[in-house]
Order: sequence, then C-alpha cells, then structure tokens
Amino acid sequence: MRKSSSFATLIFVVILSIGGGSAFAMNSPGIGVIAFVTALVVSVAIKVADRRWARVVILRLGKFGSLKGPGTFFIIPIIEAGL
Repeated sequence: MRKSSSFATLIFVVILSIGGGSAFAMNSPGIGVIAFVTALVVSVAIKVADRRWARVVILRLGKFGSLKGPGTFFIIPIIEAGL
C-alpha cells in the first residue's frame, strides 16, 4: 500500500503535461506551477487496493473513518490516511 501506483503516476503525468502545454501556449509560468501543485495533490490522493481480498482502513484525523474494498479510491491528503 505504501508504494506509488502506476495509475497515480499516469494521472500526475497527464495533468502536468496539460498544464505545461497551457503554460507554454499562454507564456505564463504561473499556470505551470499551479498545474504541478494540482498534479501532485491529485496523485497523492489516489490509492489502489489491488488484490481481491485487500481491505484498506481509512483514518480521518487519526480515528477510524471507513473501510475500503478492492479498487481505486480517493483520500483527502493530510486529513485522511489509508493504511
């Protein structure tokens, strides 16, 4: 669960390339910075429980929040943790 999933990496690259292309087209480095931060937050928020029997406990501010089954799910960075 601690390793980065390839899906999160793909989303990071897609958002960053769209933002980088927009920044280049508009000649505005601020758009590139915003795209980088957005891509980073979204890629950290994506988690994947990859096995059929895998369950992930979601802790919200250190207390039990929910239990997620296999598949892709999102967490709120800093507020939630998937263990």
